[in-house]
Parts: sequence; C-alpha cells; structure tokens
Amino acid sequence: MKRINQVLESEPNHAEITVRGWVRSFRNDRFIALNDGSTIHNLQCVIEPADHDQSILDEINVAAAVAVTGHLTESEGSGQRVELQATKVVILGKADPEDVKLTILSPKRHSLEKLREQAHLRVRTNTFGAVMRVRAALSFAIHKYFQEKGFYQAHTPIITGSDAEGAGEMFRLSTLDPKNPPINEDGSINYKEDFFEKESNLTVSGQLEAETYAMGLGQVYTFGPTFRAENSNTSRHLAEFWMIEPEVAFNDLDANMDLAEDFIKYVVSYALDNCADDIEFLENRLEQEDKQKPQNERSPMPLREKLKFIGKNNFKRVSYTEAIDILKNSKPNKNKKFKYIIEEWGADLQSEHERYLVEKHFECPVILFDYPAKIKAFYMRLNDDKKTVRAMDILFPGIGEIVGGSQREERYDVLKQKMADMHIEEAELWWYLEMRKFGSVVHSGFGLGFERLVMFVTGMGNVRDVIPYPRTPGNAEF
Repeated sequence: MKRINQVLESEPNHAEITVRGWVRSFRNDRFIALNDGSTIHNLQCVIEPADHDQSILDEINVAAAVAVTGHLTESEGSGQRVELQATKVVILGKADPEDVKLTILSPKRHSLEKLREQAHLRVRTNTFGAVMRVRAALSFAIHKYFQEKGFYQAHTPIITGSDAEGAGEMFRLSTLDPKNPPINEDGSINYKEDFFEKESNLTVSGQLEAETYAMGLGQVYTFGPTFRAENSNTSRHLAEFWMIEPEVAFNDLDANMDLAEDFIKYVVSYALDNCADDIEFLENRLEQEDKQKPQNERSPMPLREKLKFIGKNNFKRVSYTEAIDILKNSKPNKNKKFKYIIEEWGADLQSEHERYLVEKHFECPVILFDYPAKIKAFYMRLNDDKKTVRAMDILFPGIGEIVGGSQREERYDVLKQKMADMHIEEAELWWYLEMRKFGSVVHSGFGLGFERLVMFVTGMGNVRDVIPYPRTPGNAEF
C-alpha cells in the first residue's frame, strides 16, 4: 500500500496499486481527487461509471474515505503527471453531503476563524495540512540538528514546584477539593495535604533543570510543552506551547549567539529543502492574502525568498544600549507613532520596537544583547558594570522576539544576592543555587518558542493557526 506522495513520484508503469484517502472532489461521476494527507497534491483517480454499481458511485462524496485499486498511467489531463485508472473502489467511511455542507470540509472558502471553530477537521484542508506537515518537518529537523551536534535530549518535568521565570504566571495543580480545601490556622490553604505536599504548577520552562544536566552531560536540549497563565489575547501568545531549550557547559554569550543563529539557519533550510510543495502553496496563499491588504502591511518579500535570506545572511548583533539610541531617534518615536514611547535607557522593548529594528532599520534578523538587569530574569549573568546582564534576544521580521537566552550566572554569591534582590525564596530553588558549589562553570542556553518558528516558516499570521488545538484565555475546546 503506497502513500499518495510516493505514487505521484512513481513512473506510469501500469502496475496495479491500491491507494486510500479522502475524497476532495468527484466530478462527472468519473474523476476522483484523492488525498491521504501525505502531500498538498491530490491523486486523480479515473473510473468508468458503467463498471461500478450506482450504489458505490452515490457514496463517493466529498470527505468520504475510499480505497481505490487500479493501474498507474500517464495522465491525459494537465496539472498532473500520473493518474490512477481505477478498476475497484471500496467505501471505507461514508460522509453525508448534507453534513459536509455544514463544515469546513465543504468546497467553499472559509476564514481562519471559522476553521478554528472546527479544529478537529481543519487538518483536512489544504492550508492546515501544509502547515502541519511543515511543523512535523521542523520538529524532526530540531532533533536531527542537536543529535548530530552531540547533544543529549533531557526530559525535564512538566509538573514543578518552581517558577523558572520568576513572573508568577503559572497554572496551579491540586487534588484538593476546591469547595472545601484544608485550611491552616492563619486561614491559608494547607498544601501539606495536597498530592505533592506543596504548591505545584505546570512548568513555564525546562531551563533550570536542563542546566543541571548540562553540568553533567556537557550539552543537552529540551523540547516539550510549556505553560503560561498570561491573559494575552494576541496573535503571538498561547497558554500552552512548545519550547526548544539547549543548555551548554563552557559556552559564553558569544558562543550562545553562534549556536542559536546556526541552529535557526539549519532548521529553516531543512524545511525549504524538504517541504518545497507545501511552502510553495503557503507562499501563494500569502500572496493572495496580501492583495487584500494596504501596501504598507504586505510582506516585503515572498515567503521562500524570505526563508532563503535567513540562511544566507548573518544576523546583525546590536547591544541593547545601541538599540535604545536608534529607537529614541527614530521617526515613529519622535512623532509619537509608537504605542510605547522610548524615553530613556532601561525601557522594556515591546513588539513594535523589535519589529521596527528588524523590518525598518536593519532589514534583517537582529540579535540584541546586554540588557538592563532590572528587566531580565534572576539567572542571567551580571556584567561588570553591575547594570546589565549577558542576555540575548533574536528578533525576526513579522514575529519580533523568536529566541530569548543568556549566559547563566555561575557565581554562587552573585546568584544568591540576585535571588534575594528579586525576592526569590532560596528554599524553593535550593538545588539550583547549590549546583554552583560543585564545579560551577560558565554556561549558556536559550529558549525558542516552536510555534513562533512555525509561524515564520509557514507565513501564517496567528499563532493559533500553527498548533493543532490552541489553548488561549477562555478557550480549552477539544
């Protein structure tokens, strides 16, 4: 049994084969467009109505699952090289045309918002089939890159008692009765009676645990789900998403930036080389979308050209201080076009600032480094100026921040003081602090939001459209 992508690449040798898939269209009781999810392209199956029972023909409807046996021949029509001259059709799963009309599987065009309402069916559409195949290829490329570089995958916990970011935006886990929880004398909840005997949450990052493994295995990476209870209804935020987080012993910030840039170029190039048909389809889709937008909102270059640009050009490395000077003196800032006006050093950059630097000023991916310590996490290494930390963010066109990383603070006394300054309890992270007592070395790592990478490679404009079942505020459907 061959997949349709294999059949379409085969020679028309008249061999008898059987294919299975879902009907995309059935024209003139003769031409079945069949797709099994392996490719953006359909296989045309040609049947002679007189050779098949009418009861079979009546059930070859859009969305029905069928098995078609026949001989692979050179196509007589345009648009395909081969076609299947069918000798037998078996209905594997019926689809009532009246039911199909009410779904996104009907032939008419549907909005992305409508497709999200039927997320259980949307992978059967061309757009989402293409996006999810690209997503799968990128996932494979990530593992391939790190495995070939000698990294070990570390499976860090999804349930944790610590807040890696110190932001407090975490989903709590509990087996206590929410209507009648055990109470301490001071009125607080007695978590000693909970399953883990302490407050526990879904992880926001596997970084801290990955650091401990880097201190024993040298270089590791995590690739798993992370969770943020951040009430953000934007096109860039999810409550549940996937993160790639490498950690490398003996790497300083420069080596960390080198690794991140090389990694991104590799996985983007892999997608270009292995998802050519899907990316071409998505590029054409994006061009049609752009025609409906004002000129200043259109993509500056076609999708494939943009992806090739990433692979061929070095990322621009700019200090936070230099970036602030550029933003302060920019026309949008002076004319108060930014929603958040940059007035002084120390401001936390917003998406509009990041995109200005990438899309307008430098016109290429940008790595910003050496951020103010006050706006970054406690674990980032403090510079000698005592004002900045060895942090770095990679900014991409259309996305903004796609990677956040840093050289980690390896000095016990400095880390201890930073935790105290940021009111992070030592008791919660005693193990992370203690690690600095046993052969602590310079080490670095970064986190890349997988969905933002998929957004960039596919050209999709909303993060909800690059994950099978998006979790956002007010939405845990499916």
